[in-house]
Amino acid sequence: MRGVNRERIIRVLLNTPDGTLTKYRVAKEAQCSISWTMEYLVKLKQLELVEGTKVLDIHELLTYWAKITRKPMRLEFFHHDPDQILRDIKCEFALTTYRAENLTNNYLFPTRTDIYVHQKDLNVWKQAISKGGLVGKGNIRLLISDSHVFYKKKRVRGLWIVSAPQLLLDLMMEGGVAREAYEIMVKRYVRQN
Repeated sequence: MRGVNRERIIRVLLNTPDGTLTKYRVAKEAQCSISWTMEYLVKLKQLELVEGTKVLDIHELLTYWAKITRKPMRLEFFHHDPDQILRDIKCEFALTTYRAENLTNNYLFPTRTDIYVHQKDLNVWKQAISKGGLVGKGNIRLLISDSHVFYKKKRVRGLWIVSAPQLLLDLMMEGGVAREAYEIMVKRYVRQN
């Protein structure tokens, strides 16, 4: 659980990097104990990544996050119309990597639709995809991770996408051309914050 809590705290800090959140608020938003949050903020301060709750270097904190993150469980599928599934599904989801980057930055061609879903909804997703699709490497990847991955998700052109920091992390972790998209997006994110 400590690994999950570290990621939750970092996600909260990167979503409000200006230091306006109190330490208590960070703990509440991260759904962590105040004592654990305080202890971890001290560690991040020792690494010179934060001062209080202010992020000193967004790119460096994202790089640190990439080193400690746990990769989500992945299931792969092929479906001729991922958009139809996304329009019809009644479960919570958030897009990331290629598709989310294309909706927000329009640099990458959305060759694959990566979707964070809840573990409890996995059978619903499998049924929806299998109606017109196949199991195995394809154009849809379901990602199962800590539910906090949905923190600060936003709606873009009718679809839910992860928060900007989560998208940046996922692009960095994806590598290749996704890393190029990360480099473009992180500069803009730093300027905005």
